[in-house]
Amino acid sequence: MKNLIKLSKFLKPYWKEAIASVILLVFIVIMDLAIPRLVQQIIDKGITPGNMDVVKRTALIMLGISFVNTLFAIGNNIFSVSASEAFSRDLREAVFQKIQEFSYSNLDQLKTGNLIVRLTSDITILQQTFRMNMRIGVRAPLIILGSFFLMYSTNAALTLKIIPMMLMTAVVVAFFIYKLGPLFLNVQKKLDSLNTVLQENIAGVRVVKAFVRRTHEEERFEVVNDKYSQMNIIIQRFYSAFSPLLTLVINFAMVAIVWSGGLQVIQGTLTVGQIVAFTDYLMTAMAPLLIMVMLANAVASGVASAERVEEIFETQPDVVDKPEAVVLDHSIKGRVEFQHVSFYYDGAVDERVLDDINLVAEAGQTVAILGATGSGKSTLVNLIPRFYDVTGGKILIDGIDVRDIKQESLFASVAITPQDTILFSGTISQNISYGNPTASQAEIIQAAKAAQVHDFIRELPEGYDTPIAQRGVNLSGGQKQRIAIARAILCHPRILILDDSTSAVDVETESKIQAVLDELMKGCTNFVVAQRISTVLNADKIVVLDRGRVVAQGTHTQLIKSSPVYKEIFDSQLGDGNHALHDLLSGKKMMGAAANG
Repeated sequence: MKNLIKLSKFLKPYWKEAIASVILLVFIVIMDLAIPRLVQQIIDKGITPGNMDVVKRTALIMLGISFVNTLFAIGNNIFSVSASEAFSRDLREAVFQKIQEFSYSNLDQLKTGNLIVRLTSDITILQQTFRMNMRIGVRAPLIILGSFFLMYSTNAALTLKIIPMMLMTAVVVAFFIYKLGPLFLNVQKKLDSLNTVLQENIAGVRVVKAFVRRTHEEERFEVVNDKYSQMNIIIQRFYSAFSPLLTLVINFAMVAIVWSGGLQVIQGTLTVGQIVAFTDYLMTAMAPLLIMVMLANAVASGVASAERVEEIFETQPDVVDKPEAVVLDHSIKGRVEFQHVSFYYDGAVDERVLDDINLVAEAGQTVAILGATGSGKSTLVNLIPRFYDVTGGKILIDGIDVRDIKQESLFASVAITPQDTILFSGTISQNISYGNPTASQAEIIQAAKAAQVHDFIRELPEGYDTPIAQRGVNLSGGQKQRIAIARAILCHPRILILDDSTSAVDVETESKIQAVLDELMKGCTNFVVAQRISTVLNADKIVVLDRGRVVAQGTHTQLIKSSPVYKEIFDSQLGDGNHALHDLLSGKKMMGAAANG
């Protein structure tokens, strides 16, 4: 409950609407409670003595109250919906902004499907919880208290007789509220699992079809879907037991009132109108308890969702700026040094991804990172822009520890094309200029030419204004990679990281890209992560990683003589008669550089 109270702060800017909603609700309750008293008047002062003027006058008053009540109810709905919708909008925006602050390690722990459910389903549940509280959360207690007071003023003896039954009802309501909370929390967790499987299948539908795994994925979805449904069934069964129990209590109370009140009517100590009014107040008091089940349902699910949303707010980014962090300006040289760097994920000390890395990339150098899958290549370059913090040692840029640099200025100086190419909905032009929104069209075209994607874009019917479909499905892997490279180039970084970003590009196009980059990004320190040895042949320095350790570094000429690991990789890809390809690649790079010069 405390988390639900914490999140109510997002309702504070809309306190006027919330208070207006509650005030209207109070008037609605007062008018509802007036009806049984008017019915009593019609019976005792109109029907019993045969006074039709009283009947007509009181009936008109009841009609007027009903009309005003309708207007107030409409106003209550308008204000409550306005306040709750604004609450959910602001809360959703705050959660989204908080997620943007998370570092990579936070996102590794809070999975994408999990975050989507919290941003959508959980916040919708919270919105409904606050709206129901503004509509029935205030109304139900007021009606119960008001009805009890009016019952007591009508006949104190009868009221005292039904107090035990009302206390029994309160215990039943409290029990249901207590039990429903954990159940709703489990429902949201099952929804997380369902959403994760669904997201994986939609994103990987091509893989599912290619490997004929449709039946397997259907079975996997069926399992999580069934668990989600079963949990909902448990809640509905539990919930459905409440109404019959409450009805039973109400019927016992009615029998007690009719029996005891009937005896008093016969004795002349109670009028027929009073007993009718009393039973009306009893029904008016007990009916909200049925509504309280709905409210208990909403509160229980709201408490569960509030706990999940508050967890996001309480999660602190693992990578944060120091108070005295410095700002890098664009005049930095771009010298990068790794000093005894070690790294492991999520506290797995015994499973180091990187171990005692010592490496220097001089300003303007092209450093290639080569190694087998899982050797730590991507992890190594992800530490430079501080996507993760090193576990041991330090990384320096121009002699400054990256942990002493403000993250925004670090990101502004380092551009990266990640291993998994990410494009956003929008046009090709918008995607290329994503990191530099103020870039001119001429600059966008220049970056596209450098990435060898301009000719392809020019041939499209809408050119640079061509929309990119969701996840870039209307583009090939190589086209997406080249657009990502153009995006990085347009940022004019001092340090450029290409993380296996030409793996889907043919060798000839790759060599052209490298040649143009050598010229266009002159003075920029380049890190090139590659599986393909043809990508790294002309690098100023080649670093060979094996199981998280640097096993060799130097130029191609040096390593082919001194490093058995490098020579093995070279021979497996370009050896045994493929030296001609090596010469061809080197020649093309030199010709490309000359042409761009």
